[in-house]
Amino acid sequence: MSLVEQLNGVHNIFLDTAPVIYFAERHPLFASPLQQLFEMLDGGKLTAVVSPITLAECLVLPYKLGRSDVVQIFTNLLMNSDNIWLCPLDETTAAKAAELRARYNLTLTDAFQVALAIQTGCETFLTNDLALKRVREIRVMVISEQPVGTTPK
Repeated sequence: MSLVEQLNGVHNIFLDTAPVIYFAERHPLFASPLQQLFEMLDGGKLTAVVSPITLAECLVLPYKLGRSDVVQIFTNLLMNSDNIWLCPLDETTAAKAAELRARYNLTLTDAFQVALAIQTGCETFLTNDLALKRVREIRVMVISEQPVGTTPK
C-alpha cells in the first residue's frame, strides 16, 4: 500500500525533518511518494504541522554551505505554504516532551517533535526514524518502510 493510500482518512499529519529534506532534495528513493504527499497538501486534501525544530534542522547544511538559495527554498516550503503550519513550541509542549522523553527515552529533539504532533491533534507522525515507532500516543509512519515506486490507484 502506497504512502498516499495509507494516509486515506488522515486530515492532519506531522512532518518530521527527514521527509521535508527528502522532498526538497528529490531523494532518489523517496521523491515519488513524498511528491504525492505534497500534492495532497497543495490540493488541500491534507494539512501538515511542522515545528521550528524542523525548520532549524533543514537550514543547518545550507547555512554551512553558504547556500542562501536553499535556505530560501526550505523557508518558503515550511513558512509560506497554505496547508503547512509552522507551530511554535510552548510550555505545554515542553511538559509533554519531558513526559515522552521519560517514557520512551527519546532524544529531547524527538520528544519535542512528537509532543507537538500530539498537542496539535495530528493523526500521523511521518519520519524516517525507526526508533520513534515505540511511541504509542500517535501513529508513526517511517518513510523507509513505505513501498517504493508505487503509485496510488
